[in-house]
Amino acid sequence: MQQIYPDLWQSLTERPFAEAPQVTTHAYLLTRPESNVLFYNSSYLLEDADQIESLGGVAYQLLSHRDEITPALADLRTHFGAKLGIHAREADEVRAVSPLDLAFESRETWLGGIEVIPTPGHSPGSTSFLYASPHGQRYLFTGDTIFASERGWETYLIRGSNREDLVNSLKLLRGLKPDVVISSAAVAPDGVREVTPAQWRKAVDAALEELSALA
Repeated sequence: MQQIYPDLWQSLTERPFAEAPQVTTHAYLLTRPESNVLFYNSSYLLEDADQIESLGGVAYQLLSHRDEITPALADLRTHFGAKLGIHAREADEVRAVSPLDLAFESRETWLGGIEVIPTPGHSPGSTSFLYASPHGQRYLFTGDTIFASERGWETYLIRGSNREDLVNSLKLLRGLKPDVVISSAAVAPDGVREVTPAQWRKAVDAALEELSALA
């Protein structure tokens, strides 16, 4: 894994779609004295198992939405003993491949300072996570609700997406003040972007405009 901030590490780059090699995905390990938390999923994590163990292992793995559900979740749970969490709307899909420990339903704070923010639209159970690092930055993990691209920021309607829910979720995210936004997938080498409050509002406005154009 590559260290990108004092307490945040990025997994190896994965390109899950042969027909769209420009799309990349990563998982991110947040290291904390009380318990390490892994956001998202990657099929390459066991390749970094020794390094992850040296960083304190994985106590919890939090998924942002159903696209991150793969059979690898069971292997990660077995190896690290990590407890697994996803929104309750997509819990049954997780249980098909791995036991589930945490099912989110509403906006609340879990695991000692991680704010769980349901942001449905891209999928029914899409969830974002906000964490104020003691190193001074606020990390916002957005899953695929809004993601980085080479032309800035984008959102995406897939089959089963709910446009109205996605619009409302983006408006909710617009009101937050992250310093670093970290998407699950990206149309770029990675999904990590530092933003000012003005840049973030502009990014979300662009995504909302894109949705309006698709109507």
